[in-house]
Amino acid sequence: MKMNKFMGSLPKNYKEKKELLLREFRAILQHRKKGDTVGLGKKTSNLFRVEKQSRRHKLDVTGFNRVIRIDRKKLLAEVEGMTTYEDLVDETLKFGLMPAVVPELKSITAGGATTGLGIESSSFKYGFVHETIEEIEILCGNGKTVVATKNNEHQELFFGFPNSYGSFGYALKLKVKLVRVKPFVKLHHLFYNDDGEFFKDIGILGQRARMHGGIDFIDGTVFERGKNYLTFATMTDKAPHLSDYKFMNIYYRSIAAKENDYLTIKDYIWRWDFDWFWCSKHFGVQNPLVRFLFGKFCLKSTFYWKLRRLTNRFKIPQMLSKIQGRRYEDIIQDVQIPLEHAQKFLHFFQKEIGIKPVWICPIQNYDPAWKFGLYPTDAQKFYINFGFWDAKLTTHENGYYNRMIEAKVEELQGKKSLYSDSYYSPQKFWELYNRESYVKLKAKYDPEGVFGDLYAKCVRR
Repeated sequence: MKMNKFMGSLPKNYKEKKELLLREFRAILQHRKKGDTVGLGKKTSNLFRVEKQSRRHKLDVTGFNRVIRIDRKKLLAEVEGMTTYEDLVDETLKFGLMPAVVPELKSITAGGATTGLGIESSSFKYGFVHETIEEIEILCGNGKTVVATKNNEHQELFFGFPNSYGSFGYALKLKVKLVRVKPFVKLHHLFYNDDGEFFKDIGILGQRARMHGGIDFIDGTVFERGKNYLTFATMTDKAPHLSDYKFMNIYYRSIAAKENDYLTIKDYIWRWDFDWFWCSKHFGVQNPLVRFLFGKFCLKSTFYWKLRRLTNRFKIPQMLSKIQGRRYEDIIQDVQIPLEHAQKFLHFFQKEIGIKPVWICPIQNYDPAWKFGLYPTDAQKFYINFGFWDAKLTTHENGYYNRMIEAKVEELQGKKSLYSDSYYSPQKFWELYNRESYVKLKAKYDPEGVFGDLYAKCVRR
């Protein structure tokens, strides 16, 4: 059952939209059969796991996509839950501001990055996206909305909301922390052929910049064994020249070609979006001729998402596998590994998986006192996020390599994000993702299981 689009013209006022949505939601609850779940009807999604849930009602929240207010004194943006970071960045840059952490793809929404996990090259300083959120208004499974902050009566929900993927409720409105920016960004790319030195310097630079400033953004790229690049970037008021990676030039290829580079702050924020990091190769648009003919229209993550959904809808990968007599396993993951084990994980990954390039992003919790229950990490540790997104030819059963990665991440005391395929047993999943905290919050905010179970969403799909 999919609810209509607010039964006519969409009201622009947030309060009116919320009241209308609540009426629709309560109507669903009255007619909901036992076992039915409720999900969101929306145009965007950055999940790489295909959900196959039957008997599911849809709440249309596409209209909750506006920036409500920018508070330049308090450095806060009040936004609706389905607001994309593209729209939020466009609005904040007008005032010389940006969200403290902006996930790398334009179509990611403020609510999605909070209930999921969002990071970027400022995460060494500000942590995950959810650590930059000051307040969340959440539609809960009991048909009510609550406002959750770090200090109010719903603080347990505030700290339990990240990594819950809507299993307690959905964010309708948030307050996002902002930081001041300068017009340009200077990038410096450092080459390393020694993995140990590479990770050592990431830790040193990250900790030093976190304490004393001087560097605004840090990430890295591993192109192949012995070819690592650390990129640190600093905002600046002037730039002697500017590069443009929105058309014929490809950003990730510039990393090994240029020691120094300059971008506008907006182009830096979205430097990965135009080629979906390097995954645009799967759609042929890294071919210069294709890029020239279609690049102006195709170079954006939203277009790649449409193509991916289209191929999945018509089961094109499965058909190609039958024709070619070969099978590929999707290996699309982000994992966080403690800095002291990062080199071990990289060597394992290069030996057993072999996907390249790999994105490297340092991250540390913004405030060690904050404990986010469903994604427990050691707040005192400095982590390295490894992002890898590709497929591997295999004769093994489906999930063979992903299970191998999951086991190695656990062995090295890391954590895996849940936006893609997972293969954990129920016992192992809840051991890693805090069943005790989940059960307590579920009983309070979604006692009838209206929004489904976290394990069912993330593993059973």
